[in-house]
Amino acid sequence: MSVERPSQQQPASQVALRLIVSGGGTGGHTYPALTTVRALRHRLAAEDRGLDVLWVGTADSLEERVATGEGIAFAPVATGKIRRSSNPLKMVSAANVRDMGRVPLGAAQARSIVSDFRPDVVLATGGYVAVPVGLAAKMCGRPLVVHEQTVRLGLANKALARVAARFAVSSPSTIELLPESARRTAVVTGNPVRPELLTGHRDRAVPALGLHGFDPSLPCVYITGGAQGSVQINTLIQENLPWLLTHANVIHQCGPVSLQTLRAVAAALPPELGARYHLTEFVGPELADVLALTDVVVSRSGAGTIAEITALGKASVLIPLASSAGNEQAHNAGHLDQAGAAIALLGDVTAQRLQAAVAPLLADPALRDRIAEQARAHGRPDAAERLVDLLLAAAAGSAS
Repeated sequence: MSVERPSQQQPASQVALRLIVSGGGTGGHTYPALTTVRALRHRLAAEDRGLDVLWVGTADSLEERVATGEGIAFAPVATGKIRRSSNPLKMVSAANVRDMGRVPLGAAQARSIVSDFRPDVVLATGGYVAVPVGLAAKMCGRPLVVHEQTVRLGLANKALARVAARFAVSSPSTIELLPESARRTAVVTGNPVRPELLTGHRDRAVPALGLHGFDPSLPCVYITGGAQGSVQINTLIQENLPWLLTHANVIHQCGPVSLQTLRAVAAALPPELGARYHLTEFVGPELADVLALTDVVVSRSGAGTIAEITALGKASVLIPLASSAGNEQAHNAGHLDQAGAAIALLGDVTAQRLQAAVAPLLADPALRDRIAEQARAHGRPDAAERLVDLLLAAAAGSAS
């Protein structure tokens, strides 16, 4: 890729900032990067400057689809994935050996891309693809800003910590996990949240979803397992549903797998309970209004979810995904639980345990308010703007 730099004779207001973004594999790495790009573009537009962005990721991936949908140029590189195991001998697998053989190729591709594009700054948000790009930034003398979304360090970001010009974290407790050299460059920005989620109105949720059977005297529980849903959470809710609907209105985003089963369950409910149950496969643009209406969230504890419920200040019951990389969801949930900012259900979760966790929140508005206030204290709704500040400072430092 050959890209011409703007003439140094152009006024600063006309010189576009050049940014390489790398990160992906999951939405937790991809969407914070996208939110940051949007915030940076908006900031620069207000200063009469443009933004030239190149997203470097894995071919045929979530990040490629997201970048393409946003009109961002995309360049693929080869990646190698380490499949973790508690048994070190199992890590020496044929798949690991094969993938690690792709790392030198990816590194060479990344260096060529960075050298040709000549970015003012590089943003890495995690995932295996970020490693060769981050190292290429260092080799090419381009400032690297790394962003960690979770309480604990991901493997990719841990590998890049020593070469980053700035290291952005979502929680102050993450800083102590960094190498000593990286702690001096660490800044707590929070995890970027889509700004539209912060502008919801509870009154709009009722007509948007047709929630006319909801009882306004009862609290509202929003249940979600993410876009694909969670069979575990859906099963726990199914076992608790008549009890739950006696005490609350319920919006249940169940994903595609459990939809037909739960529709049958809903059809068998007594009419007065069924009127308070809204079952849906997916919540779209109305999510901001749904969250504004919500008093208690029951969900997984991925980094994006944690960022949203803390930015909004919501009481929550968190059921971590046991198979999350590095057990990060359990760490996320446990961190908030210890601070009184959520209730975490760790280990073996039964319908009885879930009911015992949710019941006090439904019965005691003051308890909900206390947990919500602690959650809000951990939230950083301006995280994208903080990360933009960091990117601009890193870019300015390289130009000085």
